[in-house]
Amino acid sequence: MQKKTETNDKDIFRDTPLRYLGYANEVGEAFRSLVPKSFVWASYMVASTYVLADATSKCHYALEKSKAPSNNAVTSPPASFVDALVWQSFASVIIPGITINRLCAGMLFGLRKTIPILPLTAHKWISTISGLLAIPIIIHPIDRSVDVVMNNSLRKLYFTKQSPDR
Repeated sequence: MQKKTETNDKDIFRDTPLRYLGYANEVGEAFRSLVPKSFVWASYMVASTYVLADATSKCHYALEKSKAPSNNAVTSPPASFVDALVWQSFASVIIPGITINRLCAGMLFGLRKTIPILPLTAHKWISTISGLLAIPIIIHPIDRSVDVVMNNSLRKLYFTKQSPDR
């Protein structure tokens, strides 16, 4: 999967503010204790739509590259789609969602046990703010970890000429 095309065009799913749609579910998880569950589920729908759009974009890019006269494509369009889908699913939705969910739930539990004098609403807001503040901290380590795991597993199966440029 290429981060940028050979003409240095921007990858709108990775190099623009559109990238933040991939973090929608983390925001939903941070607000879980304060909002209806439908809001949290909607945040997962936004993030999942982003994942599918990015994977489709990578597939389309690989297809166009494979039609080029030089045909120096790193991998096939289906492999590009699968790679982006798996990477984004784990790095943008599954792992960060679980991380923020557990962090906020743990924070809420800890606050209730250690500072029971505070009202429940205060506990929920402190938990939510902690979750929101954790999002920028967890993103890069998760991205790198998913890269390492995929480079040592799935990507060995379908990338033929070189490892993907993340």
